[in-house]
Amino acid sequence: MPDITFNLNSLLSTYLIPLAWKLAGALAMWIVGGWVINLIGNLSNRGMTRQKVEPTLIRYIESTIKVILRIVLVIAILSVFGIETTSFAALLAAAGIAIGAAWSGLLANFAAGAFLIILRPFKVGDMITAAGVTGDVREIGLFATTLDTPDNVRVTVGNNKLFGDNIVNYSHNDFRRVELKAQIAHAVDPKDAIARLKARVAQIPNVMKTPEPSVEILEFNAAGTLIGVRPFCHNKDYWQVYFDTNNAIQEVGGSAGWPIPAPHQVLLQKA
Repeated sequence: MPDITFNLNSLLSTYLIPLAWKLAGALAMWIVGGWVINLIGNLSNRGMTRQKVEPTLIRYIESTIKVILRIVLVIAILSVFGIETTSFAALLAAAGIAIGAAWSGLLANFAAGAFLIILRPFKVGDMITAAGVTGDVREIGLFATTLDTPDNVRVTVGNNKLFGDNIVNYSHNDFRRVELKAQIAHAVDPKDAIARLKARVAQIPNVMKTPEPSVEILEFNAAGTLIGVRPFCHNKDYWQVYFDTNNAIQEVGGSAGWPIPAPHQVLLQKA
């Protein structure tokens, strides 16, 4: 019986108690380290915000800092248990190569995200079309970009796919042109129709005076004359001007009594 007691005391003092202290220390390091990492991330965010750094770049740098510090924290915790950190670093590098080979697409998205931040073809808040998606950019992440479509659907697109496609940025320039068409019948005088449309479109709220609205003949077809109606407006007013211009075309045609355009064919009979 004394031998058993001695063995238990020896086990406790030699292995269990030191292991418990190490576990407690590792837990404390994880909690405190996590708090410090979040603090550093928040401080870097505030500092860059005060320096008026691009919000997209702020999020990207903050995420990168937290990931790197979290890896350092894990290595530090492993050192508490007596694991050689140099060997672990070599193992981590080897694992990184293996993971890189297996997850080449994920790393490609990461690299593409870095290029999106550096080259800045768009920023958070811009409306773009890319990779077959049109929407407002909400976040440019480490691996994917998040957009909200005009019908309020959240879409997440891989950065590599986004960067490898043509990117149309509707918000980069201060204003844009609304593209609409008005089909008038053969019996309607095109010059009179253009004058009426120009006068009415100029009255639409938020239509720019300079450059002035463009109302010109696009083509002559079987139904009559096709007129292009193209007012300019600021980006935030685009859809309001778009729909108001459509209504203006209908109002002008109705008030002037234009006939409904329809294709005409002339059949010639041989004598």
